[in-house]
Formats: sequence, structure tokens, C-alpha cells
Amino acid sequence: MRIGIGYDVHPLASGRKLFIGGVEVQSTLGSVGHSDGDVLIHALCDALLGAAGLGDIGKYFPSNDNSFKDIRSTLLLEKVVDNLKRHNYIVHNIDAIIFLEKPKVSSYTDSMRRVISDIVGIGVQMVSVKATTTDGLGMIGRGEGIAAQAIVTIRKSQ
Repeated sequence: MRIGIGYDVHPLASGRKLFIGGVEVQSTLGSVGHSDGDVLIHALCDALLGAAGLGDIGKYFPSNDNSFKDIRSTLLLEKVVDNLKRHNYIVHNIDAIIFLEKPKVSSYTDSMRRVISDIVGIGVQMVSVKATTTDGLGMIGRGEGIAAQAIVTIRKSQ
């Protein structure tokens, strides 16, 4: 069994869509990033790659590569999962948290869990997605940004 941790943060701005966990969340502000800015998927990619000792998301999908400009992060996650499979790893468990002051995303977390479980190929009961605020503190508390953290366990396939 191997454990990985991932973290990502992005600013929020008007004129962008807000994707979290592969789900479009209704919001007046969206995440600014080279791809679609999905912090949860980015944190998950880093956690999976780290657990397998394969580097980080920037190694495979650099922000200076225009082929990844505005790409859906779920496609990046699919590529990461394929890479893990090539190295004979199976994802066992995912635990993730979203840091966002508003909008509230609790009504979206079950959809996020389903999207992630479908891509990763594990049961939805093995995917946890939670959300919290920072009680008005810092850039997230002021509504200027969003962050996510993911912890995963993986194991070698038989």
C-alpha cells in the first residue's frame, strides 16, 4: 500500500466557469487556470502521481504547453489513471477536501464522487469529497480563491 497527498489552489475571477471534481458548479466566479482550473482534480492527480513515485501534474501537463489550454481536467485524470495502470497500480481509496467560501458545494459532492469513481475505476463508497470554508480568513475567505487537498491510497495490482 502506498499513500499520496496532493494540493492545488487557484484564484477566482468573473467570466470563468467553476469546475470542481469534474462537475460544473453554478457560480458568478470561476477558477483561473491553464486548463479548466479544477483544483480538486488537480490535487487528486498530484496525490496519485506522488503515491506511485511518478512526479507531479506539472511534469505531464505543463502550463506552458498550449495543447492543455482550457482542457477539461477530467481528461488529465484519465491520463494519470492510465499511467498508474501502466505501472501496475490500482487506486484503493480517495479522501479529498475543497476549501471555498462560496458558493456552498455540499449539494454537488455526491456528483463529484460519482465522476471521480467512474474515471478512477473504484466504487463510489471509496471516494470521499468534503467541503469547508476558512471562516472569512485569507484569500479563500475573501472569495478570491479556491483550494483542494486529496489523500489517496494505491496498491500494486496482482
